[in-house]
Amino acid sequence: MKAVIMAGGEGTRLRPLTSNQPKPMVPLLNRPLMEHIVLLLKRHDLGDIVVTVQFLASLIRNYFGDGSDLGVSLTYATEESPLGTAGSVKNAEAALGDPFLVISGDALTDIDLGAVTRFHRERGALATVVLSRQPNPLEYGIVIASEDGRIERFLEKPGWGEVFSDTVNTGTYVLEPEIFGSIPAGEPFDFSKDLFPALLERGAPLYACVPDGYWTDVGTADGYLRAQQDALDRKVRVEIAGFEIADGVWVDQGAVIDPEAKIDGPALFGEHAKVEAGAQVREYTVVGKNCVVKPGAFLHRATIQDNAYIGPGAHLRGCIIGRNAEVRANARVEEGVVLGDEGYVGEGAVIQPNVKIYPYKTVESGAVIGRSIIWESRGSRTIFGSRGVSGIVNVDITPEFAVRLAMAFATTLKRGSTVVASRDASRSSRVIKRALICGLNGSGVHVQDLEVAPVPVTRFHIRTARSIGGFAVAASPGDPQSLEIRFFDQSGADIDEGAQRAVERVYYREDMRRAFPDEIGDLRFPPRALEFYQAGLLGTLDVPAIHEGAIKAVLDCAFGPASLVLPGILGRLRSDILTVNAFVDEDRPTLTREDRARHLRKLGDLVRASRARFGAYLDPSGEAIEIVAEGGQIIPHDRALLLLIDLVCARRPREAIVVPVTAPGAAEEVAARYDCEVVRTRRAASAVTSAVTEHDAVFAGTGDGRYIFGDFLPAFDGLAAFCKVLELLAHTGADLAERGATLPEVHIVHRSVLTPTERKGAVMRRMAQVQDGDRTQDTEGLKVFHGKEWALVVPDPEESVTHIWVEGRGPGEAAGWADRYVALVEQAVEEATD
Repeated sequence: MKAVIMAGGEGTRLRPLTSNQPKPMVPLLNRPLMEHIVLLLKRHDLGDIVVTVQFLASLIRNYFGDGSDLGVSLTYATEESPLGTAGSVKNAEAALGDPFLVISGDALTDIDLGAVTRFHRERGALATVVLSRQPNPLEYGIVIASEDGRIERFLEKPGWGEVFSDTVNTGTYVLEPEIFGSIPAGEPFDFSKDLFPALLERGAPLYACVPDGYWTDVGTADGYLRAQQDALDRKVRVEIAGFEIADGVWVDQGAVIDPEAKIDGPALFGEHAKVEAGAQVREYTVVGKNCVVKPGAFLHRATIQDNAYIGPGAHLRGCIIGRNAEVRANARVEEGVVLGDEGYVGEGAVIQPNVKIYPYKTVESGAVIGRSIIWESRGSRTIFGSRGVSGIVNVDITPEFAVRLAMAFATTLKRGSTVVASRDASRSSRVIKRALICGLNGSGVHVQDLEVAPVPVTRFHIRTARSIGGFAVAASPGDPQSLEIRFFDQSGADIDEGAQRAVERVYYREDMRRAFPDEIGDLRFPPRALEFYQAGLLGTLDVPAIHEGAIKAVLDCAFGPASLVLPGILGRLRSDILTVNAFVDEDRPTLTREDRARHLRKLGDLVRASRARFGAYLDPSGEAIEIVAEGGQIIPHDRALLLLIDLVCARRPREAIVVPVTAPGAAEEVAARYDCEVVRTRRAASAVTSAVTEHDAVFAGTGDGRYIFGDFLPAFDGLAAFCKVLELLAHTGADLAERGATLPEVHIVHRSVLTPTERKGAVMRRMAQVQDGDRTQDTEGLKVFHGKEWALVVPDPEESVTHIWVEGRGPGEAAGWADRYVALVEQAVEEATD
């Protein structure tokens, strides 16, 4: 059997280690990653090897040659442009005849390839995918298979809400040559994204194998250091060059270690390395060929690549030093730092944690470097959360961070594009919005600034102004010390997970686009954005019916920017609307939970005292409302959702509506009264808005006060929701309390269980195994049905918790189901720990 090593990857996440060499050539234990793969293949008698190359292919050819030095035969298949994993193997089709094995050239593994090939033959598979269990499966493709190994589903780099297993695709396959007929020639094509799903849909025999052995993806600097530590701990079978002169201390030929140097294993010293008297080299340090470590230097968990110089008294901990680099006397290089090839760190300089210094850069003597030397500094590992980008003002969300984030966003857009910007009334939002505009303009993107405007107006203007996207900056709900930055696509909806990842990739790689002087973006202030929104909303309302209905209502604007828009709308409706807190207050951009509760109580009092038909509390962002019935009673969100479904479907029968997986089961029961279809989707805002557009839905609600009326704007809009409630009540003539009395009761309980992030995948796999429901649903997380009752288990994408929602026939039943599923998740967490 022949083997194919895929070695064409650039390894962008490993930059600057891969800035001037392909990822398979990155050294691990002083050997290129690909060399460990070649030796693994040789141990399994797979010595006839084809190597697919593309990025800096000559470096691989020059190092490995024909493979004779390693006792194997190597031939090369070169891609002129990237063809993807399957496309690169298709490019080597002429050299492959019988069944063959494909393996990545940039991972670290010692899996039993013989067991894999036997498994493939025994199953009669067209393709066998090698899997590995990983504690955090988010960065990999997940494969779900039956007990006999037959593949049932592929999921490429999921979110936590889509994780149903912790078995991931290792990029190792055994394939029959017939698969070439399903791979187009000369164009990008991927195994896991394109080929395997297509074959699976056709019913082809695809199998998954989980063999014994170690596997890890060496995708980031942290992953690289962790893999090297595992190799030094002998957790993975690899060949270590040299002699073991002490417990865990390997020294290659020609290396000189002074007897006065202090060495703590495990550690490795390459050919002709020199460690002088007084130097201290502690565990998990690898010193490359021809390196010099001078007296008084301290190295701990450091990787020093070939020909580097470490000066007297230098202090290195948990860092990577590239080839031919120099770290001069008394310099400090801290945890997570990556110094590129031929980098220079001057005497007494300090490189602070997690800084990246790209090849050929210089750090002057005495300098303190807290930012990466490429464009700007590196920020936190995770940027986007459930509500965009959020954090404490001038701690997490700083002007510097905002500029970098905006440049990353701009880099994902075409140069010369236009985006729309807005903010709430706070001074913090004003500062951050200006920084974002600077970053966008500096990357060649034009900005239309609406200044202070509610989010729905921003979304509407993006659609009508033909912009490519936009953003809004506002105080985080309930926390005036924090801000959130929301990014929108060209339809006005929140950008989806794919777009978020694209921004994060640019941000983490610090590969932002810079504009030349004649390409700098422009800043404009559209004068009639509020008028256009007012006209658009009024155009979708039955204004005469609202006027004739003469409905009295109370609206609390909560000091938000929506109060700037309301006069032009309410004046045209000519209804008896009492507005309170209808002015913008920059000192109250959001209300705390206690203030909000107080506002709702006062709103109820006003509704009752004025004998209004209903009242509404409008969130400061303008996106959500809470509804108060005519007697002053606050309607819970779940009940309000059912109530609006009833009103909308009665007015628009035989249409589609959208709700998230957490919505009450009675949503279908209520909609069925009017022959309406209920579409359930994930909880994410982008998922809900996408479903509204895809299904041409007339209504959507999330169960937290956010509603969409699709005939106006396929995005959350509290202003439109208030006006639509006026219209619906005018048409039906019913009171909310009377209408609500005809609806089913709702008993939903939400609980959370602490779950370490690295155990979430195993927990979800265990939950899928132990569930005993009538049926399951995997729209998001794992939803288990027990008759009309259900439980939903979803790992949180940001926090170390697993969420549990349950719905029961009554409050006691709901609490009982919640207790049961909490116990199951806690047991799964404990088993994953064991």
